[in-house]
Amino acid sequence: MYRTTHWLAVVAPVLLVAGTVGVATRAVAAADDLQSRAQTAFKPLERPAPMAAVRVDLGRQLYHDPRLSKSGAISCASCHNLASGGVDNRETSLGHKAQVGGRNAPTTLNASVHLAQFWDGRAKDLTEQAKGPILNPGEMALPSEAEAVKVVRSVPGYQKAFKAAFPGSGVTYQNIAVAIADFEKTLVTPSRFDDYLRGRKDALSATEKKGLKTFMDKGCVTCHGGVGVGGSMYMKFGVVAPYKHQADEGRFAITKDPADKYVFKVPSLRNIQKTYPYFHDGKVWSLDEAVGIMGKTQLGLDLAADERAAIVAFLKSLDGELPVQALRLPELPVSGPDTPRPSL
Repeated sequence: MYRTTHWLAVVAPVLLVAGTVGVATRAVAAADDLQSRAQTAFKPLERPAPMAAVRVDLGRQLYHDPRLSKSGAISCASCHNLASGGVDNRETSLGHKAQVGGRNAPTTLNASVHLAQFWDGRAKDLTEQAKGPILNPGEMALPSEAEAVKVVRSVPGYQKAFKAAFPGSGVTYQNIAVAIADFEKTLVTPSRFDDYLRGRKDALSATEKKGLKTFMDKGCVTCHGGVGVGGSMYMKFGVVAPYKHQADEGRFAITKDPADKYVFKVPSLRNIQKTYPYFHDGKVWSLDEAVGIMGKTQLGLDLAADERAAIVAFLKSLDGELPVQALRLPELPVSGPDTPRPSL
């Protein structure tokens, strides 16, 4: 009896320690598996290679300059405010003569990693996108490319800046758009999630990791993957169930292909906490509600409250920081005697 008791006294703690180590080992393996899965589904966001400062600085001025609008009151930054996530936090933006836009203004942050621009993808890149709002009668409302060039050429400081940024061509409408696009290419916001993808296991909290796992297990990653956590494909809004506010026919207006009805570019989820209200129509103001709607319409799932909360926690880890220089308001060059006056 003594020997048996003595044997148990010696062996039991060893078994207990071994069991504890086994549980810990399995937990570490599960964490490693989650990180490995994430590294396959996503890619870290990298800062862009340095570009010509003279062109980026010029683009930053143009991005903030309301003289590129007929009223002299609207700039790119009016709808894409860098202080609030590259959006205006309105359902739809206000344009010339307070006209209400048809779609929610997408963020300019990380737009350079998208496959195309605008909700319907009608612009192939940032340069093409920059040309649109300036001439749109419902947005900045300048009547022509020639008028935009006239405005910029009338500002002595811009003449000098364009000669430095675009030797040999100077002020052209193409160069105006290129400069704005080059500035927007700097609006890249790596986050803690990118540190996690690069191998830093403690970059995400336990709650955020739970949300990441739920995000992948439920199938959200099918559309929201890659470097942008979205922005790399088109998808119908209402794959399984119709979106309750759906009226906009999406890419169909561009392609006239019936298969493109209610199809939109999948938005990036980076900085999503800041870019409310949500979806192409800006009808949803709660991120929790948006996650629930996506589960229902796209995956046919009624996500439980704790599942939504976990996913939201993960999504908040996608908040990143802009370069300090991008957040600094530029000093705009003064108008010349021939600069057109604002008008309605």
